[in-house]
Amino acid sequence: MQTGLTRTRLLELAALLAMALTLSSCFRRVKYENPIKADTQQPDKQLFDKSIKDIERGRYEVARLTLNTLVNTYDTSEYLAKAKLAIADSWFREGGTHGLAQAEAEYKDFILFYPTMAEAAESQKRICDIHFKQMEKADRDQNNALRAEQECRQLIVQFPNSKYVPEVQQRLREVQEVLAEAEMKVGDFYHNKGSLASSANRLTGAVDQYPLYSKADEALWLAGDSYSRMGPRFRTQAGQSYQRLVRDYPLSDHADDAKKKLKAMEMEIPDANPQALARMKFEKENRTKQGMVRQATGFVRRGPSVAAAAKSGTPQMEPPRQNIPASVPVPGTTAGFTGDVTATPVTDSTALDTKPDARSPVPQPNNGKGKGKQ
Repeated sequence: MQTGLTRTRLLELAALLAMALTLSSCFRRVKYENPIKADTQQPDKQLFDKSIKDIERGRYEVARLTLNTLVNTYDTSEYLAKAKLAIADSWFREGGTHGLAQAEAEYKDFILFYPTMAEAAESQKRICDIHFKQMEKADRDQNNALRAEQECRQLIVQFPNSKYVPEVQQRLREVQEVLAEAEMKVGDFYHNKGSLASSANRLTGAVDQYPLYSKADEALWLAGDSYSRMGPRFRTQAGQSYQRLVRDYPLSDHADDAKKKLKAMEMEIPDANPQALARMKFEKENRTKQGMVRQATGFVRRGPSVAAAAKSGTPQMEPPRQNIPASVPVPGTTAGFTGDVTATPVTDSTALDTKPDARSPVPQPNNGKGKGKQ
């Protein structure tokens, strides 16, 4: 009997706790990042302050109605730019697929109309964050990852002196870790299936495009193995993969095996790149370690894990390139006309009468055939 009362009491306490958490989340106030601190009683400023209070309390629709009233009524207000930014921020805070899409459109409009304001760089960072939040795991659709990579690059290029550049560079490394992992999974699948040319092309391309990838050494090892199994014609490509592994990833677990492969192939074993060695040491010392809870619940999470992403090095700033597989023969040079074709106007009108027309059929010799003379 006492046990039953205890269980009932525990259920009541749990219900009260859940209700308290719900109420606290409803009345929680999250401070707005870009307020206007000027103390004035102007009507447009009062409208702006009212909307900010609504945004902080989660009343986003009411806040946008107030801000739109400010924009439409006081079209020459000094707070017009801040009002447009607040509309975008309200959509960003509201979240959801629809809210984030609206936020991106509003942020892009703000950057277009106010590119010199300090908040323009922040708006570009928010666009990058929007797609980063919606990224899928490496074995799923990579559209948002590609968009996040593009938008992060845009901030670094368009606002190189912004205070957000270091943070966005790290975000870009994390995005490229996911994109490289997607290529690695495809290349590993082809390798296990026996499609060696496809495997080598995917794995080599992943390392070429994303050299900071945490498993770049493993990708080179599998690429070298794929080339080795493709026959002696690809001996050079296999050796280059092993040499690159030894030179650029000297602390890899495959480095010693790659040296043995090069020795057996009677190819040069390169020295370790000092910069690459220092970078790998730094990464091993500063790599984020996943907790047991996150590892255990990773399969239920929508987004990818970026714990293994690099913490140093310059992220790739060029768009992805399509590699031509080594198994595709390179077309040879064919003999033919190699000069320049020029055209000059005809100044002598008699040339049409005195020179033969190239379009006229060339008379064929008779060679004694046909009818004789009459």
